[in-house]
Amino acid sequence: MQQITIEPVSRIEGHASIRLFLDEDGRVQDARFQVNQFRGFEQFMVGRPFFEMPALTARTCGICPVSHELASAKACDQLLAVTIPAVAAKLRRLLNLAQLIQSHALSFFYLTAPDLLLGMDHPPETRNFFGLAAIDPQFARDGIRLRQFGQQVIERLAGRRVHPSWVAPGGVNSPLSAPAREAMLAELPEIISLIQAHLNRFKQTLDRHQEHIRVFAHFPSLFLGLTNEAGTLEHYDGRLRFINADGAPVADDLDPGAYQQAIGEAVEPWTYLKSTYYLPHGYPQGMYRVGPLARLNLADRCGTELADQHLALFRALASGPALSTFHAHYARLIETLYAAEQIERLLAEPDILDQRVRAVAGVNNLEGVGIAEAPRGTLIHHYKVNEDGLIEWVNLIIATGHNNLAMQRGILQAAQHFLDNATLHEGLLNRIEAVIRTFDPCLACSTHAVGAMPLTIELIGPDGSLIDRIRR
Repeated sequence: MQQITIEPVSRIEGHASIRLFLDEDGRVQDARFQVNQFRGFEQFMVGRPFFEMPALTARTCGICPVSHELASAKACDQLLAVTIPAVAAKLRRLLNLAQLIQSHALSFFYLTAPDLLLGMDHPPETRNFFGLAAIDPQFARDGIRLRQFGQQVIERLAGRRVHPSWVAPGGVNSPLSAPAREAMLAELPEIISLIQAHLNRFKQTLDRHQEHIRVFAHFPSLFLGLTNEAGTLEHYDGRLRFINADGAPVADDLDPGAYQQAIGEAVEPWTYLKSTYYLPHGYPQGMYRVGPLARLNLADRCGTELADQHLALFRALASGPALSTFHAHYARLIETLYAAEQIERLLAEPDILDQRVRAVAGVNNLEGVGIAEAPRGTLIHHYKVNEDGLIEWVNLIIATGHNNLAMQRGILQAAQHFLDNATLHEGLLNRIEAVIRTFDPCLACSTHAVGAMPLTIELIGPDGSLIDRIRR
């Protein structure tokens, strides 16, 4: 009898599990990070008019909708075959930088800080943002303030904080107003001071986390990100670059539109999350990482005064690229400072209030690729349309997919280090979760639901039997 199974149910909060495989001596031999949610965006966008794509794909994620809007709009710009007005590009950059601040603040203050400040073995009932706020209210207020600032900049530019529909093919829908510009400039000194204070505080905690630094996805790999001619941090435009673990370019000055010549996509039967890899090295040897750590490893400098000062201290941690993904937390804070400085710089541009913010045209190309740096890493939108401008094919590569192979290896490394005699304990679960959090993944980037993501760790014996299971 034929059966059709839908498992798991689509369009709910993301689900993940971790499976650890043991040999006959009880040693961890393999690990799988399984994302059990089907993502349907690439299919249900087929048939839609291309000009809907920025607003529609913004719904891919409730945390970083701006990133999807920008990558989508850049792909649509190519379909139009237009050069958008210079001020529109600056306004898009402002929006992206504000997204970076609010998302990095969420990751560091809300999701990571409870582990770092309360401890990995702190009781899980209070090992969260509320427990942290009870112990250190000012720390919590600072995190809320930084995220609020990023969201308010998005709102002042785009009219709403979540899922704005302001970015459009050919530019943006409306110019920046003078009162909004002045309001943002007035708040930036406070924001920059806050970020610097927490950067300095975080650096003082690094000695307490040396064990985690050694085993939280600490290994050689390639790194991928956008670069520009100035060699500074780049989040909106530029060319693609791969470097190796020594910092040497493996592939440089790659046309983003030709990403398929360098990036392959693999699927496994046990997860709905695609794994991308550097095509010339093959799968899975072509593992690479994206995100704030990769971007700092790729750039010659940040390009703003204060962030460059902190980058010099960051680079003193290693003789070459930083290889421990634990240091992504540090990199996020440096990027947050850079974003605030860069927002201040862009707001001071003499043409930032110009009124011409959009180029108008019809379909002139049948294919477009848009790439931007989301907070979590390189984001790719690739569209093909027909002569009427209706979407015929979509490919989305999200940062978590780029990082998937590295996350798999990272949890294996941590499990092999922390697992003792096949005995599970809550602290082990939290440490493996913490490895995943260093990547700041979006496990189900197309879902919105209230509730918690269940995480399960299973120990599987050499004969395939279930030895132990722990679930939260």
